[in-house]
Amino acid sequence: MTLETRSTQPDTDARLVAWVRQAAPYIHAFRGRTFVIAFGGEVLEAGAAQALIHDIALLDSMGIRLVLVHGARPQIDAEMHSRGLTPKFHKGLRVTDAEALECVKRAMGVTRIEIEALLSQGLPNTPMAGAFLRVTGGNFITARPVGVVDGIDFQYTGAVRKVIAEEIQADLAQENVVLITPIGASPTGEIFNLAWEEVAEAVAVAVKADKLIYLCDAPGLVTAKGALIDAVTADEAQKLAARYLSAQAPEVARVLPSAIRACRAGIGRVHFLDRQADGAMLMEFFTRDGVGTVMTSAPLAQLRDATIDDVGAILGLIEPLEADGTLVKRGRERLEMEITRFSVVEHDGVIVGCAALYPFSTDKSAELACLAVMPDFRRSGYGEQLCSHIEARAKQLKLKRLFVLTTRTAHWFIERGFVETGVDELPAARRELYNLQRRSKVLVKSL
Repeated sequence: MTLETRSTQPDTDARLVAWVRQAAPYIHAFRGRTFVIAFGGEVLEAGAAQALIHDIALLDSMGIRLVLVHGARPQIDAEMHSRGLTPKFHKGLRVTDAEALECVKRAMGVTRIEIEALLSQGLPNTPMAGAFLRVTGGNFITARPVGVVDGIDFQYTGAVRKVIAEEIQADLAQENVVLITPIGASPTGEIFNLAWEEVAEAVAVAVKADKLIYLCDAPGLVTAKGALIDAVTADEAQKLAARYLSAQAPEVARVLPSAIRACRAGIGRVHFLDRQADGAMLMEFFTRDGVGTVMTSAPLAQLRDATIDDVGAILGLIEPLEADGTLVKRGRERLEMEITRFSVVEHDGVIVGCAALYPFSTDKSAELACLAVMPDFRRSGYGEQLCSHIEARAKQLKLKRLFVLTTRTAHWFIERGFVETGVDELPAARRELYNLQRRSKVLVKSL
């Protein structure tokens, strides 16, 4: 018998270890959640399908419930051209006559079969090795005709009348991947061509999805100057669409109304991602910064008073700063007793910043203490927001001065209106607790 041996221990890949640890809370949070992933037929033409399918298999292996909604616009156009027909659109929506409908049915059927084949792979030495994805579908969509709009009869172009959500959820409960083709039948048996972005919206709302993901022709929404927007509320996106819709990539602009409606209908997160970016979904879901645009009904970050449930998160946030001497060490018991003095910044469910206010009422002053922000978020302005919030709390208590003791960040506070002073300016009760060994600088700001 020959035993395999290793002469040396392999080098640790610090980046891999850090990424896995950073991703772990998201993996736990997403297990059992429902994601609706929507993409056009361009994914199959652009050569990005293989990487996308690998990532879908990985998400499925993590226990995420997946609904896939696909389109087939380029495939339909190609089928029509092969038959000598000219595609017709009005405001981005296809006008589907009887001849076009035949092309739609053929192109949709072929596209669906190709996607199912990709999802059925199990090739060795690939992310699909050992994977088995049960793919299901059905007549989940009841449709109605769009009718005549702006004097144009859309004929067999339809809109979603109803989604049979119970059947989709039953399939998801059986750990199936549900693949939905944007074709629907009316109660009278007529077949209608549907817009995949609207089908994705309707399905996400009907099944109460936790995330709706649009894979588009750009990383997400941009400002008028072309800068990528990391996070946006539905109201902000509505204003952006009214003023700068022309600045958006064509497909992003087309799906934007559906995304806004879905967000306002209760979808917690709507994501815009670049379909050409390899691993975009993994980077968006399992890193703090993400790579696309996320839309929410309310701002992604909120500043609020801390509760007893935040103690563990605050301890994790301040422990590195206590270890390097930036902050004075606080034990869990002390923090639990003083938790009402703390305020926190919560970003997408994660505590990323904190600060505390310790009033000295007899001296009409207060201490700003334990101001800490997670390194990845220090350029987001959360430190300044916390500082302003603590100032506002001190003013509500009708205090006249706010002071801070610091060994490392004096210039940061000076830039925000604090003035360096001596230990003698501290309230008597705080002066007695001053640690001469730390030699903290004392800075004061009048309120």
